[in-house]
Amino acid sequence: MKEVRVIDDDGTQLGVMDTYKARKIAHDKDLDLVEVSPTAHPPVCKVMDYGKYRYELAKKHTGKQKTITLKEIKVRPQTDEHDLMFKMKNARKFLEQGNKVKVTMFFRGREIVHKALGKKVLDRIIEDFSETANVEQQAKMEGNRMIIVLAPK
Repeated sequence: MKEVRVIDDDGTQLGVMDTYKARKIAHDKDLDLVEVSPTAHPPVCKVMDYGKYRYELAKKHTGKQKTITLKEIKVRPQTDEHDLMFKMKNARKFLEQGNKVKVTMFFRGREIVHKALGKKVLDRIIEDFSETANVEQQAKMEGNRMIIVLAPK
């Protein structure tokens, strides 16, 4: 017979006893005998509802998770000042909610020749958001679009 130190479901120590007796105590209370510290001498076991314990553990982990979504703002090199300010206002709102913002600069037709104009607009956006956001991905060309990703600070 192996001896274990037993802790009751209310936290009181029942002392050192053999495993058979500890199991009987747990069974009489309709609970489980769970080994808490196997490396201790003698090993420590606790009388508890193991299913309830696992449920509460899982619930504790899911409550603290926050989903971060990626919102997209689409602009063009020729986007008007007012339209750009409106889109930046929306981007600021997304960042305040804790979301990442993907700013996509579209080039149509021959606009692709003037990548510097698009880069200039993206640099302005980065400068405006310097206090509220970090640049997670620098300006990168993907086909006919240039993309940056902003993450809230």
